[in-house]
Amino acid sequence: MTYRRRHDSIDLPRDRGCLRWVLGTPLAVLVYLPAAYLCSASFALRPDGGPYDPIRDDALFTAHACVALCFAGLLLTAVPVFHRTLGRWWYAAPFVLASIAFLRGQTL
Repeated sequence: MTYRRRHDSIDLPRDRGCLRWVLGTPLAVLVYLPAAYLCSASFALRPDGGPYDPIRDDALFTAHACVALCFAGLLLTAVPVFHRTLGRWWYAAPFVLASIAFLRGQTL
């Protein structure tokens, strides 16, 4: 007995609207929003310039935490379910945030 493959699939464009909201909202709220907050906190912290300034360490930590969250978001977006559903522009936000946070960490 052979089974015929159905042409109706979950991956049809008309079915992706709700799935984009289901996958994109938690990704944005739980990963990219905290990363944006950490990036802005890294810029808000102004160290005095001393070699053992704890504010410098805090700003460096927030910059590195932002890069780590963006990397986790990029890895999660690369999962085939997310990649097919969300599209390629979802790679732009973590890349930009991670680049800004990396540059902030390097200039401290």
